Amino acid sequence: MAADSVYRDEDLQFAFDREDLVGRLRAVVPPDALILDRESLRVYESDGLSAYRQLPLVAVLPETIAQVQDILRICHELSVPVVARGAGTSLSAGALPHPRGVLLHLGKFNRILEVDARRRIARVQPGVRNLAVSEAAAPHGLYYAPDPSSQIACTIGGNIAENSGGVHCLKYGLTVHNVLEITMVTVEGERVTLGSLAPDAPGYDLPALAHGSEGMLGVVVEAALRLLPQPQSRQVLLAAFPDVSSAGEAVAGVIGAGIVPAGLEMMDNPAIRAAEAFVGAGYPVDAAAILICELDGHPGEVDEQLHRVRELLGRHGAQDIRVARDSREAARFWAGRKAAFPAVGRISPDYYCMDGTIPRHRLGEVLARMGELGEAHGLRIANVFHAGDGNLHPLILYDGNAPGELERTEELGGRILELCIEVGGTITGEHGVGMEKINQMCVQFAEPELAQFRAVKKSFDPRGLLNPGKAVPTLHRCAEFGGMHVHDGQLPHPGLERY
Repeated sequence: MAADSVYRDEDLQFAFDREDLVGRLRAVVPPDALILDRESLRVYESDGLSAYRQLPLVAVLPETIAQVQDILRICHELSVPVVARGAGTSLSAGALPHPRGVLLHLGKFNRILEVDARRRIARVQPGVRNLAVSEAAAPHGLYYAPDPSSQIACTIGGNIAENSGGVHCLKYGLTVHNVLEITMVTVEGERVTLGSLAPDAPGYDLPALAHGSEGMLGVVVEAALRLLPQPQSRQVLLAAFPDVSSAGEAVAGVIGAGIVPAGLEMMDNPAIRAAEAFVGAGYPVDAAAILICELDGHPGEVDEQLHRVRELLGRHGAQDIRVARDSREAARFWAGRKAAFPAVGRISPDYYCMDGTIPRHRLGEVLARMGELGEAHGLRIANVFHAGDGNLHPLILYDGNAPGELERTEELGGRILELCIEVGGTITGEHGVGMEKINQMCVQFAEPELAQFRAVKKSFDPRGLLNPGKAVPTLHRCAEFGGMHVHDGQLPHPGLERY
């Protein structure tokens, strides 16, 4: 997608002397930390949503917090936009570079500074991979609970920016529930600490505000994470269903019975077949849907819950219920789910990964309506999602080389997000808004609400230099999109142009 179809003119009003900027940056970072040539900058032209691409004006790779402070001071003084980036696994174009700005790459901030087993805390830099935290904590019998499917690559800084979850967020929460303290650098270059290592911190809950702020309020340079003890017992089971609605009702049945699994994931048949061909997880490829349920805790509690869950799943129509025989089989069950996104790449030239959240009891209805929307747009959809908390990840299969197919895919994605809003949900669970969902922000929120979001942004970043054009739409953008807003479950006119 061309950059000028993503950024609006109002996002591009930044005037400064490029040579002056480069000269000042050269004075605060080593020569090899400054990237200027176009070919080298292509490494940063997109994040995980590769349909949106844009070269930055310049990329900088600092190694110290002092360098980050100097870079931000320079950009603030010259009114230069700044986009912070970690591993670039974001799926909402949240790390898309600004064509007239600095790409601040924090990949060199990749050290685990401390693992305090007694206090169950890990202090890390933002470029540390999610999985690396649990690997470092494992010798102490501890682990870090949030585990996005991209955890082998995604970084803690990005997890905080998007408030990422993962398959275990149902029981153990999102990133915001597992981060105690954040060290952040403001747009003016000031170093601030949000939160506390104590159970609570005085004043406003600013760490909660920073989580999910998508790099618009400050640049995270360090975080203190909460570690948890490894559970004494863990059981993983897989249940196959003849139809998607029965699987959705089974999810509601398990949660309604007062059982909170560590993880409760669902996949439909296209996703099952793709994952099985890719990983060989042992999935029943003829099932319309499968649920993967993990129970953990005290051995006696887990055994009791396992019995109840099997009974509940059977009552809701499960045709085949398998309990993992050992840790290897349990790992295979999860491997298929965590590899579902790349697996779908084997059956389609391209795919567009959506992210929306709905009330659990509307799951069957929403999946049926998504199928109808897919047929109406002539596109296939594979569904993978965190069923326990209603976080959907529809994968729209398309061919980016076919004229008009990406635009049709975006149209379908927008309709799916609006459907989530209609049933009482929201347009994102963990992927963020970025560029991808910014139009649907005009659907979900009324103008007075969006004005409050802009006021929060302005209080941290008065000139709008941090990740401009993302997440919170301007009044002009909403007017251009149609000023759409859902009220009392009524969607706007279905024929309205979206892009």
